Amino acid sequence: MSRKNKQQTSSDDAQHLSRSRAITGYADKRKKRRRHKVLRITLITISCVVAALAIAAWAYVSSIDSRLSTGIDSSLRSTLSATSNGDPFYMLLLGIDKDEDRAEGTEYGSSDSAYRSDSIMLARIDPTNKKVTLVSIHRDTLVDLGENGEQKINAAYSIGGASYATQVIEEFAGVNISHYAEIDMDGMASVVDAVGGVDVDLPIAVKDPNYTGLNLEAGEQHLDGQTAALLCRARHAYDNYGDGDRYRAANQRIVIMAIVEKVLASNPTTIATTVSDLANMVNTDMDVNSIVSLATEMKDINVSTDIMTGMEPTTSTYKNDTWYEICDTDAWKIMMERVDQGLSPTEDGNDDDMESNTAAELGDESSSDTSGSTSNESNESSSDADTSSNSSGSISSSSDSN
Repeated sequence: MSRKNKQQTSSDDAQHLSRSRAITGYADKRKKRRRHKVLRITLITISCVVAALAIAAWAYVSSIDSRLSTGIDSSLRSTLSATSNGDPFYMLLLGIDKDEDRAEGTEYGSSDSAYRSDSIMLARIDPTNKKVTLVSIHRDTLVDLGENGEQKINAAYSIGGASYATQVIEEFAGVNISHYAEIDMDGMASVVDAVGGVDVDLPIAVKDPNYTGLNLEAGEQHLDGQTAALLCRARHAYDNYGDGDRYRAANQRIVIMAIVEKVLASNPTTIATTVSDLANMVNTDMDVNSIVSLATEMKDINVSTDIMTGMEPTTSTYKNDTWYEICDTDAWKIMMERVDQGLSPTEDGNDDDMESNTAAELGDESSSDTSGSTSNESNESSSDADTSSNSSGSISSSSDSN
């Protein structure tokens, strides 16, 4: 082959190779563009899904928060005291008796404020040391409400709603209250069912055929919502032993402790679901994130040793045709000082509740303590004091036993 032909052949081969490389390069670029396009589409799709899930989660949480905050107004929020993360704080727990007949009547008005606080409990929560103290305040405690006169402490809710009730109890207990929660007592059954029932250890049998119909043996019991709700209302089961309201308050603390134990045993996701279930029965200033965060902080709490309970020391007295509980102000002050220090409410360490000293009290059926012989009549005639629409005035415990 001549030199010229060889050069031509080489030139043709080079051109062919160049075209081949160009075609290959173009194909590669197209493949890369397709891959990039697919990747962009995938990323956009994932981003849209994540955004949709985020919006759905936000809507879900917002829905729970909205239900939780029903009835929590600016007046209450301004009454509550701020607290720092990890510091101990007080939370007011009210069980509200939402009797529709009372709300529709003229004596108490025609709004939710017409309802009365059937259960009053002050909780001191210490997230850092993982300790909780529950102190019940007798609903029939006689207090001076200033312009509203001397009335039972549970009248405060009827007079001025949650905000005024918080102010009254804050001054009565001598502490700053940072959070608030209320439950319709008729909704207690749903609360217990929402956590799958509760396990309690009853120190004595509860026999109450004429009122709640309860017939529970002493010892460990698994209670469904309806039974737990009845236990929280049972006071006539103790008519032969003393102040039925005191024992009922102790039952309420036992049930609440059991609910807390059940919730804290759950993982954060389950806790959030449980909070969602409870949001229809419980109203609070706390949002779902704060509740889950607090529950997570308290998760390792030893319920049997680190939840302490007690009740305001009172004596019963009959005054102006009504039975009242008169607070022992000196003993009450000492109790709250101990609680504020993170100690047991009682000096001997024996909590004043059904799990610790009820059995001792019931062991002496002939006991004629200050709330004994008169308490049956007190329970029967536990009517609410007159209320007015004025929610102003100072609060002080009445020590007059006449």
